[in-house]
Amino acid sequence: MTGRLCYTKLTNNRKGAVYVNILVIDGMGGGIGKSIIERLKAELKDVSIIAVGTNSIATSAMLKAGADFGATGENAVLYNAARADYIIGVVGIALANSMHGEISPKMSEAVSASSAHKILLPVDKCNVTVAGAAGASMQTCIGEVVNKLRSSG
Repeated sequence: MTGRLCYTKLTNNRKGAVYVNILVIDGMGGGIGKSIIERLKAELKDVSIIAVGTNSIATSAMLKAGADFGATGENAVLYNAARADYIIGVVGIALANSMHGEISPKMSEAVSASSAHKILLPVDKCNVTVAGAAGASMQTCIGEVVNKLRSSG
């Protein structure tokens, strides 16, 4: 079963195929979320990617990258964080008022409280530095996301 993801918490799509639900959250212009989704779609099978943007520009960019579903805003984060198997985004999605105020306290709480496994990318723009992550390119970090998903299960 090379390239397939097998997990204990699975849901079925309309066609009956088994998918892992991955929630990608991004804001601003959606560039990092777009890169994450392009890489996940290229390298992993049997995943359902829900793109949630803090604004419509970010959502649109992630949908163009191949996300299966898209939604925008605070309620979309609250709803989907509770249903995801994995949540992926920059570290700021777990920090209230980060990303120039795009992440509300309710959004960061929903991400933090979710039972989903969180894979967060280090980005200094959120006014947080993750020790040990300095110097890694964003593409290297996204590669680590893919490798983490492959090794899970």
